Amino acid sequence: MKANKALKRLAKIEALMSDVTERYSASAPDVQEALQDAKAAVTRAKEAVSLQASSGTATNPPAKHSKRTSKATAKPSKPQQKLSAAGRKAIAEATKKRWAAVRATKAKAGK
Repeated sequence: MKANKALKRLAKIEALMSDVTERYSASAPDVQEALQDAKAAVTRAKEAVSLQASSGTATNPPAKHSKRTSKATAKPSKPQQKLSAAGRKAIAEATKKRWAAVRATKAKAGK
């Protein structure tokens, strides 16, 4: 997580903790003390993140993309030959036979 995003989230948490501490009734001092301790911990975490961000150790340097040493030119693909009418007819007949065999197998399995 980036330092700025972490600082924003910690600030929101700190604000919520202070709001809950203020709203909580004074009749339970143990709970109020625990909430104040939690708020202090969030404050310390916020300071640690800001110190780490300012020192620059939290951020990684941007990755450098390696450049290709040589650009290979792609060979233009050969245009596909068009099938003759006889070839198209042969493929269609073979496909019909294949599907007829598949249907027959399924019909036998269904009985």
